[in-house]
Amino acid sequence: MNPITAVARRLGRQKWFSDLGRAFVPVDLAVQRRTKGKISLLALLGLPSMLLTTTGRKSGQPRSVPLLYVPHPRGFIVTASNWGGPKHPAWSANLIADPDAEAVVRAKTIAVRAELAEGELREELWQRITEHWPAYDTYAERAGSRRIRVFLLTVRR
Repeated sequence: MNPITAVARRLGRQKWFSDLGRAFVPVDLAVQRRTKGKISLLALLGLPSMLLTTTGRKSGQPRSVPLLYVPHPRGFIVTASNWGGPKHPAWSANLIADPDAEAVVRAKTIAVRAELAEGELREELWQRITEHWPAYDTYAERAGSRRIRVFLLTVRR
């Protein structure tokens, strides 16, 4: 692990880091759109990132969000942590309403289908994603009674 990633992983549990991260989401979104996914702020920290585009459940319009992901043999693991906030992020409700989405990973657009992980699958995926970003455990504590959604994004053929 490179030193920048190690520092980011340690700082990720700090509230101020979450606040800063939340503020940088629109910047990261703009950077990824402008570079067609070639550059992302998360990737600069040595973390795997994607630009996930869902269909708005109310508007029907495409909605994009930069996310950290963990590779999985069937695709990608993502969490709807919302930095430990009290509400689920809108993109996760969009995936529940319409599980077909697109992920831009290293400048490659990939059609994916989301599965909301439950039970043993959720526990397995949660363990894998917190190994890569331990701050998710802190976000889960901050979220209180809200159970953070975990999705497995499988590649559509």
